[in-house]
Amino acid sequence: MKAVVLVGGEGTRLRPLTETIPKPLIPLIDRPILAHVLDQLAAHGVDETILSSSYLEPTFAAFLRGRRRLPPAITWITEATPLDTAGAIANAVGRLDEAYFVLNGDVLSDLDLTAMLAFHREHAATATIFLAPVEDARPFGLVTMDEVGRVREFREKPTELVPGTINAGTYVLEPEALRGVEPGQRVNIEREVFPRLIAEGDPVFGYLSSAYWIDTGTPERYLQATFDLLEGRMAGRSYPAPFVAPSAEVSLRAHLGRWVVAGPATTVGDAAAVEDSILLLGAVVEEGARVRDSILGPGSIVGAGATMEGAVLGEGSKIAPGTSSSGARVSPGGVFEG
Repeated sequence: MKAVVLVGGEGTRLRPLTETIPKPLIPLIDRPILAHVLDQLAAHGVDETILSSSYLEPTFAAFLRGRRRLPPAITWITEATPLDTAGAIANAVGRLDEAYFVLNGDVLSDLDLTAMLAFHREHAATATIFLAPVEDARPFGLVTMDEVGRVREFREKPTELVPGTINAGTYVLEPEALRGVEPGQRVNIEREVFPRLIAEGDPVFGYLSSAYWIDTGTPERYLQATFDLLEGRMAGRSYPAPFVAPSAEVSLRAHLGRWVVAGPATTVGDAAAVEDSILLLGAVVEEGARVRDSILGPGSIVGAGATMEGAVLGEGSKIAPGTSSSGARVSPGGVFEG
């Protein structure tokens, strides 16, 4: 069984983190988001995964080397230019001669892929879409099905709070699902391919599941995914809370809340307090600083006595000592001085 994992997005909603780190490679507790996705695929018998990207491509090299001995095997395809979802898949279709999975490299889920594949085959579908029930469909748009689960319509995002089923971004596709999409074309699968298949009478089915899933593509959702893992809300994942990497140095006089990740080589100084936050590789919270609801990029520094809330710090950036900030976004190498 093979899979295509989409990793080509620029992660604009997660800037400034994604100015130096591709979104799928941002750490989630103890390993990159993409590693969690690949581990899920391996657990369901996928033996080869195809990845492609044109954004910060060289930064994927170290990750790929680290996965060399781990399943599934990875095939890398370079995109000369961004091709959107269907365009990226079309580049891989020539290597696929049977049904395959498509996942997004920044979506975390414990969906039973084996059961989804069995459903796809049972219904002789051309495409099967993981649909999730939500209480508020406004951020997503709605997907409607008939009584046997066949998808009938993709509807625009509603303007009022309404419950419904939404496209959760995992698919099983037959090779013919992308007929007419030539390699190198920029094509969107949700807005162009699926509606065309439905209009032409192809069997497109929805696989409705209440499995855990979350799109980690905003600071708020990335933080929430981290907190969910710390609370054991995703099947097959278990972490202590707070999570402190073995190489982290946390003062015995510092305070870490339950929803905190102190990543490798991070430092939290005397009398500092960190709540509901993520400290990535080498980040430093100096003496007496206060950090809440924030993401500290690699090598970033919160100066002594500073107070910050709802901030995202790019790689190597700094909050000046004694300053106070709310919602700051500091670019890589930048300094926030109040």
